[in-house]
Amino acid sequence: MRDFIVSSSYFGIALSFVVYMFYHIVKEKFKIRSPFFNALILAAGTIIVLLLVTGIDFEVYNNSAGHVTFWLTPMTICLAIPLYRQLEKLKENFVAVMVSILAGSLAHIITLFLIAGLVKLDNMLLNSILSKSVTTAIALGITGELGGIQSVTIVGVTIAGLTGVSLGPSILKLVRVKEPVAKGLALGTASHAVGTSKAMELGEIEGAMSSLAIVVTGILTVIIVPIFVGILE
Repeated sequence: MRDFIVSSSYFGIALSFVVYMFYHIVKEKFKIRSPFFNALILAAGTIIVLLLVTGIDFEVYNNSAGHVTFWLTPMTICLAIPLYRQLEKLKENFVAVMVSILAGSLAHIITLFLIAGLVKLDNMLLNSILSKSVTTAIALGITGELGGIQSVTIVGVTIAGLTGVSLGPSILKLVRVKEPVAKGLALGTASHAVGTSKAMELGEIEGAMSSLAIVVTGILTVIIVPIFVGILE
């Protein structure tokens, strides 16, 4: 019976959904507002523990759970809807928005190169994390072109997203960023789609600007990263 359930085409998807919704419902039921009580983080950790305890191979779980990633691209495209609703806001702040995203993208890449130089990070590992702040589909493509390790890229993208969701709003509050446009751009530029999910909780303007930041940051990273790598090699 166990083997039948585990080998089912729906096992991984069902497990992921049930565990995530459990933590989400608990958070809403008890009004938990701690940035560390994040359904995505807790669900990921719980599933890892369950797989280790039960001895279920990750590949078996991922055979069905992996299909969820198929929806990443259409989900990202759907983020254009809140952006369309805030089109006038974008027009009013167009130059500031574009300069902010460019500054964020450059700061991310330059910081990674500096840290890599300080800790003597292997070039292959560096090439694997340079795209960690863009959405998974684009990040994997960049890593493939640079000859990096895609599994490391996925870890980097995941950490960037979870950090943005958990700590992003608190950091923005700490540095007294109150402008909705600035909040959205910061979360989208640093933490891609996962950060955008938090931005949408903050408000429609934040969600729209974060959606825009995902797209523009992805395009800029595709252009900038190979140039930096080529110059420094």
